[in-house]
Amino acid sequence: MADEALVKQIVEQVIAELDGKCIDGTPCLHCDYCVVRNEAGTQAILDAGADRIGSTLGAIPKNIEIAKFIDHTLLKPEATEKDIRQLCKEADEYGFASVCVNPYWVPLCTELLKDSKVKVCTVIGFPLGANSTDTKVFEASKAKQEGAEEFDMVINIGALKSGDYKTVFDDIQKIVKVVAPDTVKVIIETALLTNEEKVEACAIAKEAGAHFVKTSTGFAKGGATVEDVELMKQVVGEEMEVKASGGVRDYKTAVEMIKAGASRIGASAGISIVQGRENKSEGY
Repeated sequence: MADEALVKQIVEQVIAELDGKCIDGTPCLHCDYCVVRNEAGTQAILDAGADRIGSTLGAIPKNIEIAKFIDHTLLKPEATEKDIRQLCKEADEYGFASVCVNPYWVPLCTELLKDSKVKVCTVIGFPLGANSTDTKVFEASKAKQEGAEEFDMVINIGALKSGDYKTVFDDIQKIVKVVAPDTVKVIIETALLTNEEKVEACAIAKEAGAHFVKTSTGFAKGGATVEDVELMKQVVGEEMEVKASGGVRDYKTAVEMIKAGASRIGASAGISIVQGRENKSEGY
């Protein structure tokens, strides 16, 4: 384990105000630790093939680099084929981590992105999470066969709130097994949970072998908050990642989520985030 004093020094350095000086007041030396100031080093990592850069110490990349944190999302029920084609085109152009779509669109996205580094992500048991486990398993298995590589599943919220932790655990674990080794992100729907329930949901997802915990579907009464992301990251530690979704519509908010511990952002406003524009539209 790294020396604690050195770790503390690095943490203080990267979260210092970006005024051209390090935490001790000396001029910035563009050391190897800061993904904001060491742009050349950051770009070299990206050019070498990194899908994302860990930045839980409070530093974040420049606008264009934040694209690799974003799941470019379109989950509206009225989305058309034309809309999905445009989503995939934008994802490829900007270099987003994935497109996140409803299962019906997985085959089309797989075909459109077959020569791209952009992954196809789909949702399971969406948006309520109240499907039977067998239904969720079938849905995930079929989506995997059709080309999906990432799976954002909604937990059985009612079971969690009833204290039926075994059902919640089995629900997640069976999805993890049927799509292995692909990525499973567990949507806990934070707006409907108490802080205690959020901790329970994250702990269960971690024990069941999931790869991410995710804040929200975007269809409930609230979306991602900095406080929830911080709490979730505290529970799952370095063994899992956190996805912030629901209401993240501009660069500033995305930065706040990454500083809080998120390594993936679910957003329908991905282009606005990358371009640093404000997006006041409602939705995911």
